[in-house]
Amino acid sequence: MPDHIATSTTTWLRRPWLLAVGGLLCLSLSAHAAPDTVRVKLTTSVGDIELELYPAQAPKTVENFVQYVKDKHYDGTLFHRVIPNFMVQGGGFDAQYVQKKTRAPVVHEGREALAKGGLRNVVGTVAMARTNDPQSATAQFFINVKDNAFLDPVVIPPGDPVPRFEYQGRVFENTPRASLLNAPQLFGYTVFGKVIAGMDVVDKIKAVPTGAGGPFPTDVPKTPVLILKATLEN
Repeated sequence: MPDHIATSTTTWLRRPWLLAVGGLLCLSLSAHAAPDTVRVKLTTSVGDIELELYPAQAPKTVENFVQYVKDKHYDGTLFHRVIPNFMVQGGGFDAQYVQKKTRAPVVHEGREALAKGGLRNVVGTVAMARTNDPQSATAQFFINVKDNAFLDPVVIPPGDPVPRFEYQGRVFENTPRASLLNAPQLFGYTVFGKVIAGMDVVDKIKAVPTGAGGPFPTDVPKTPVLILKATLEN
């Protein structure tokens, strides 16, 4: 999917003053602790979508997305690619179909996220869009509107060489590990969050009539669907 696409007991109970001080200390520490999740609201021209992002699984990807939110990069951008049995994609073009400038690409974290209990490309999850280069994701993202297992990163079995590896019906034996780790088609797409409210809005977007628009010959909503603003909610 190209870029233009596509989880001690203590003795303080006997010392109330220590419990009180300890409680204050815990409150103070928790006030400065990094959140387990980050919430972002996309206010769109057809309703609000609330995203929950998971920095524990994909820290660099979430940091990258959040910085674009803080920079107001997404404000006024289009959902420029909508395929009803696949995904809806946005975050890269303004209302005139001018591509917005981005920072350097973010490192691909798909396999690492899965290893830490991250999500796969199933309905309602949010992932980074990119070109055929796995290390090319910048600001564009997509929301899966069906289970898209073929977009999931492929976890490489242990061993070097890898004794046996199966992919798309083919069996590879005694394959150098590096050649599998670096194969572009095995990287998949990094999932870094999911929709926790407003999936009905996503369903509205996926149902809009599409055609040509701007530089794209197909899959562009005939009535533009805009992200009016993206805001951090925590």
